[in-house]
Order: sequence, then structure tokens, then C-alpha cells
Amino acid sequence: MNENRALPDFVDPPLQGDPRAPRDLAAFKHAFRRHAAGVSVITSLDSEGSPVGFTATSLASLAAVPPLATFNMARSASSWPAIMESERVVIHMLGARNRALAEILSGPYDRRFDGDHWYAGPYGLPVLNDVTSWMVGRILERVFVHNGSVVVVQIEEGGIGEDDDALLYHERAYRTLGSVL
Repeated sequence: MNENRALPDFVDPPLQGDPRAPRDLAAFKHAFRRHAAGVSVITSLDSEGSPVGFTATSLASLAAVPPLATFNMARSASSWPAIMESERVVIHMLGARNRALAEILSGPYDRRFDGDHWYAGPYGLPVLNDVTSWMVGRILERVFVHNGSVVVVQIEEGGIGEDDDALLYHERAYRTLGSVL
């Protein structure tokens, strides 16, 4: 049963603004805003050979042998058609110095590759400059779940950049790590 009850005081006002919003959606959004996640960028080529990419916080390792990773994305995302058709992607790990890259790749779709912040790497795929690491992955599977997809890739090669503090996304803002516990 899904009741529309008044939300508790701790819930952000934007979530209280829609009286039709179900409590489960408000709880989901609020909880994931508080879940710090590493920031990565996924790039590929569309069917015409043009670069596409997006900022992701859903990257996860799946296995070490063979080296497998996953990321999630909405099938309504502007980059989805390219990811659906592509055989390979490049996964970029971002550090604190790459905050501007994260913002560019989450900005207007048609401007994400304006400038000299990338180059054509293996298979002609777009590789971002000065990231902490990058990996080329061959797409093994796309698992459709509701209106999203879990994309499974097998890592084939990559490169390591200069180390940096981790770039995190938390409470709708980019952040770096605090104290070591």
C-alpha cells in the first residue's frame, strides 16, 4: 500500500513539494543523496563515430578474474543509444583535479567533447586527459531492469595517471575525502 502521508521534518523541502510523490520515491532520493559515491566517466562512440560520454556514480567492480566491471544507466539517457550499439567503452576514474571534467561530461550533451580535454585512444574511443586511470572494456551484457540497464564490461587494457584525492559525489555536490578513520 502506498499512502501519501506528511513527510518527516528531516526530508528536504524539494521532496515535500509534490503532494503526489510517493513516500518510497522521497525516501529513495533522500537516502541516495546521503550515499557518497566515487565519480567516473564512461565514454564511447556513436554509430557515426562521434564521441559520447557521461558522468557516472554507479561504477562497480564485479570480478577480478576475469576483470569485470558494471555501470548503470537510464535507457532514456542521451548517451544510451551509443552504449546500446557500442562494442566497447572507456571507463575513467576521476580525482579531485578532474571536477571540471565531471561537470563537462554531465553538462549539455552536444558540448561534452568541445575542447582539448580528450583524445582518440584505442579503437578510436575517446580517452579523457589527466585522469587518475582509464580502462577499455568490451561490453559483454546489457541487463534491462525497468527503465534502466546494468552494463557489464570485461576490461581489456588501460592506463594509469597521476594519483589524486578521490572525487566523490554526496548531497548533490562534488567533494573530497575527509579524515582517515
